[in-house]
Order: sequence, then structure tokens, then C-alpha cells
Amino acid sequence: MKTILLQVGKTVNKHFTAGINDYAERIGHYMPFDIVTIPELRNTKNLTEEQQKVAEGELILKQLQPSDNVVLLDEHGHEYRSVELARWLEQKQQTARRLVFVIGGPYGFSPAVYQRANEQISLSRLTFSHQMVRLVFTEQLYRACTIIKGEPYHHE
Repeated sequence: MKTILLQVGKTVNKHFTAGINDYAERIGHYMPFDIVTIPELRNTKNLTEEQQKVAEGELILKQLQPSDNVVLLDEHGHEYRSVELARWLEQKQQTARRLVFVIGGPYGFSPAVYQRANEQISLSRLTFSHQMVRLVFTEQLYRACTIIKGEPYHHE
């Protein structure tokens, strides 16, 4: 199974970027993993939040294949403990060819992206910047990989 993190806009904080790259490299030892970045929209001053979500949504949808299992990282999604996320991922590895996790822009997702999604996952009840979510997510995906393999990174 190929796993992809699809994100809107590049990560600007160099500390986050270093951490994300570190975890992405680690994840690559367990499964094929790529991070795909959709460029941020330009000239958004004249767009409403809804118009921006729709425009970003069109760019997100262009990146998806019909058979993709699409999981939105969304504050209203299902919350998992790390061990539960690992079991969920293990099950997906048996059924999905491409598992695409999507982190939207600062205003979230358009209705069309919600419609296309197979699932939604929340990383926390807390609100994180969409930049920080990238680091938290890659760490949790790495953690799930180590749990599946029975490695000592995670402690109960």
C-alpha cells in the first residue's frame, strides 16, 4: 500500500520541516510514503473563506485517483488512541492500494472534498495550526508503524 500525505501549502517553519522530514524518512522504512504539497492560492484577499475552500478543494480533488482511500485530517473526525490508529492502519494495509491523508488549508475543506472522503480522523480535540498538524500526524503515523511491527518506540 502506498501512503500519501496531501497538504495545502508548504511548511514554512524550519523546525517543523526538519521534524516532518525526519519522520517521513522513518516511515519510508515501513511503507512507501510520499508528501505531496499543493501550492497555496495566490491573491486570496478578494476571496471569501468559502471561495478559498472551494478553490483549494478543486486542487485537492485533482490529485486523487478514483480508487484512493481518502482520509481527511479534520477536527470533527474520529479520534483514535495511538494503538487504535495502528490497528486501523494495519487493516487499511490489507484493503487499500493508495491511502491518502489530506490536510487542508487554514479554513478547512470544501463540501466537495468532504463528499469524496472515505473517512475523517481527528488528531486531538485541541486545535493546532495546519502547519503543526503535519508534524503531529507524521509522528503518529511513524508511531503506528512501530506499533504494528512490535518495536519499542511506543510505551503503554
